[in-house]
Amino acid sequence: MWLMLFPAFFYLVTAFGLILFEMVTISLLYGPPGAEVYPSLGNYAEMLASPEFWAALRRTTVFVVIGTPLQLLVGLGLALLVHREFRLRGMVRAIFMLPIAIPSVVTAVIISLLFSVPYGHVNDLLMGRLGWFPRLVSAPVNWYASEPLALGLALLGKTWRDMPISMLILLAGLGSISEEQYEAARTMGATSWQQFKYITVPQLVPAMASVLVLRSIEAWKEFIFPYILAPSFPVLGTLIDHAYHVAKRPSYAAALALVLVVLIAVTTGVLNRILRFLETHLVKA
Repeated sequence: MWLMLFPAFFYLVTAFGLILFEMVTISLLYGPPGAEVYPSLGNYAEMLASPEFWAALRRTTVFVVIGTPLQLLVGLGLALLVHREFRLRGMVRAIFMLPIAIPSVVTAVIISLLFSVPYGHVNDLLMGRLGWFPRLVSAPVNWYASEPLALGLALLGKTWRDMPISMLILLAGLGSISEEQYEAARTMGATSWQQFKYITVPQLVPAMASVLVLRSIEAWKEFIFPYILAPSFPVLGTLIDHAYHVAKRPSYAAALALVLVVLIAVTTGVLNRILRFLETHLVKA
């Protein structure tokens, strides 16, 4: 048994353990750019004293807290839709899979063009320039000057780009539920809502758990959409990139990245405990 587990253990040690060790080592080297560095906790002290770090942490937390359940709900809605038998179901599934075939950078650029100021298509629509739509605003909306709007665009792009992943996981979960259970429930007079509440949801908990854990990890380390659509309001991912590429401070970037790893680990652990509790009380009920 242990021999069979050795490849996985070896991978964890080499691909994660050594990288994590190197990250910790680099993060403890503190000093101004171009000067001699020395072992210290100075990077962490500077980080905790930085308003920019706390602002980025707040934005990233909001991105995770809103984006993760949003992707779950969108994925669940799409999975329930394409799970039903109807004409052209295969074509509809293929259309819903299109976002994942488009690179994230391309998706972000398309959204930035749609919401550009002052002549993006969305502003044209809101200003009544298209003729067939009433004018709703008197001046073009600067989507990138407001933190809620800019982060909302980043969240929109992330949700649209990744919704096929959530849909596929939940679709697999729906496929594992026996149709006999629904037939028995209908025989007993259960409504569609009761079937969804007492049959579908409890048995989808494992699939929903996978979606929540995977999507929360992706949301914590998201970089592309905030970088392109909310450049004035950095999240942790963009802050790490700025520290490394612009400020030329790899040790500070490593410290930020290590904090991000800890946040991901804590979030995953908490979610697993909560979802295990729900699975115990819903699936086995």
